[in-house]
Amino acid sequence: MSIIRYNANDFVPTSFSSLIDRFFNENMTRMGGSTFVPRVDIVENDNSYEIHVAAPGMNKEDFQLEVKDQFLTISGERKFTNEKKERNFHSLETQYGSFSRSFSLPENVDGAKISARYVNGILEVTIPKDEKKALKQTIKVS
Repeated sequence: MSIIRYNANDFVPTSFSSLIDRFFNENMTRMGGSTFVPRVDIVENDNSYEIHVAAPGMNKEDFQLEVKDQFLTISGERKFTNEKKERNFHSLETQYGSFSRSFSLPENVDGAKISARYVNGILEVTIPKDEKKALKQTIKVS
């Protein structure tokens, strides 16, 4: 019996982004590669932006974060470990492999103060806003 990844949305992509993600994931799998695209939530509040990367089953050492030319790149690898040889998987829906996601940073952030923490399977990246580089200005008409 071969393992087949089940996805209820196999035939109807919910967005163009998911169509592209599906294309590249399936293409890499067919070529013998292993990759996945973790889901991401981006939140803005008064003092910062937050990026929440859903990557359960990883360790904090498995992530690499890099800021270069106003882009934040988050990458890592989720390794499949089949420690017990007596296991017979009938379904394997969890994604494994390497990933890399890049995000364009707005001009009003302080890249040197970006912090990250990994809690309960979610990588939380906090990007503080730089008050000196405010994007919104009020101009008084005279």
